[in-house]
Amino acid sequence: MLDMQMIRENPERVRAALLKRGRDVDFAELLNKDAHRRALIAESESLKAERNRISKEIPRLKKAGDDVSPLLARMKQTADRIRELDELERAAAEWITGFVGALPNLPDEDVAAGGKESNVVVRTGGEKPVFDFPARDHMELARSLGLVDYERGVKLGGNGFWLYTDRGARLEWALINYFIGLHIADGYTFVLPPHLLNYECGYTAGQFPKFEQDVFRLEEEGFQFLLPTAETALVNLYRDEIIPESALPRRLFAYTPCYRREAGSYRAGERGMIRGHQFNKVEMFAFARPEDSDSLHRELIGKAEAIMNGLGLHYRLTKLAAGDVSASMASTYDIEVWLPGMDDYKEVSSVSNARDYQARRGNMRFRRESTRKTEFVHTLNGSGMATSRLFPAILEQFQQKDGSVVVPEPLRAIAGCAALEPV
Repeated sequence: MLDMQMIRENPERVRAALLKRGRDVDFAELLNKDAHRRALIAESESLKAERNRISKEIPRLKKAGDDVSPLLARMKQTADRIRELDELERAAAEWITGFVGALPNLPDEDVAAGGKESNVVVRTGGEKPVFDFPARDHMELARSLGLVDYERGVKLGGNGFWLYTDRGARLEWALINYFIGLHIADGYTFVLPPHLLNYECGYTAGQFPKFEQDVFRLEEEGFQFLLPTAETALVNLYRDEIIPESALPRRLFAYTPCYRREAGSYRAGERGMIRGHQFNKVEMFAFARPEDSDSLHRELIGKAEAIMNGLGLHYRLTKLAAGDVSASMASTYDIEVWLPGMDDYKEVSSVSNARDYQARRGNMRFRRESTRKTEFVHTLNGSGMATSRLFPAILEQFQQKDGSVVVPEPLRAIAGCAALEPV
C-alpha cells in the first residue's frame, strides 16, 4: 500500500510514477475525502475534549446545588454528534483505504516506463545449445523417456495438469532437493507453510482484491484459498508484528506446490508443463531494513543465477519495465531459460523488491535500536526456483542425437542416472 502522507504531500510525483506503469490516476477526489476525514476527526476530538471537561464539571455543580439539566442535555447532543462524526469518519476511512489499497506500488526511479517492449536484457549465462540433428520438444522427449504421463494427468485433474512417473518423478524431486540444499547451505531458514490461506494473506501480498478470481477458493470455508505461491504465505509471517532490528535481515525459503487458475487463453506453444494449474516451486523471501533491501535484492538475483549456472542451462537476466512489474513490486528482474522447442525464453524466476508496499498492507514493522522508533520493513522475494519450466528446459537443452538426455551433475544422485535413455 502506498503511503497516504506521500500522496498528500506530492500527488503529482506519485501520479508521474504510476504513469510509468500506464496508470493515470486522478487524486483529486482522494485528497478531498482525506481533507474531509481529517476535518471530521478534528471536530470529533474537539467535542470529546468538551465532553470530558463538562463531565468533570457536573459533579462539582451538583455538589453546589446547581441545576445541571442544561449540561446533561448538552452532553446528550454532544454524544449524538460525536457518534455521527465517528460514523462519517469510518465511512470516509473505508473509502480511502479502498482507493489507496487498489493502487499498485511505485516503480523504482531506474525502472523504465512502458510494458514488455521496454524490458532490458542485462546479461546471458551458459551456452546456447546448437544441435546437428532435428531437436525434439519436451513433450515428445518426456513421452519417449517415460517421464510424464500427460493423458492420465488430464484424466485425474483436467486440463492443465500432468503426472510425473518413475524417473520423471525422481528428476522432479532431484530439482527440488537441489534447490533446498543450496538455500540451506547459504544460511536461509527452511519453512513449510500451510497451503490454505485466509483473505488477509492475499491482501497483504497485494494480490487481493484485484486478483481474487485468479485463485482456487474453498467456498464452504469462508474466504480460504490455495496458495498461488509461497510468497503469499511467507510475507504474512510477521503481519501485525514488530520485528527486533537485530533479527533483520530475515532470510527464508519455502517449498510448496503452487495452485493457479491461469485465467485466459494459452498460447499455441505453451503446451506440456510450460503453463499449468499446479506446479512445484521453492521460493526465497526476505524481510529487511530499508537500507539493506538493495543489497538483498542483488543477493537473491545472484542466488537464482547460481542455480541456473549450477545446472548448466542457458538463460538470460531481464530487467522488467514498469508496466511488466507486478502490482506489488517496485523492481523486478526475471531469469528466463531458453527453450529450444519454443525458440524462445520463458521466465523461471522473478526476483523482486516490494520496498515497504506489502509491509504497509500487513502492518509489519521493526524497532530501530538507535531511536526506539518503529519503521516499516522492506520485503523481497524470488523464485528459487519453479520446476515446471526448468524440467522442460533440461530435456530440450541437454537432449542427444540418440534421443537420450544428459542429466545435470547436481541432480544425478537422486535422479539415479547420468543420462535418461529412451524406454
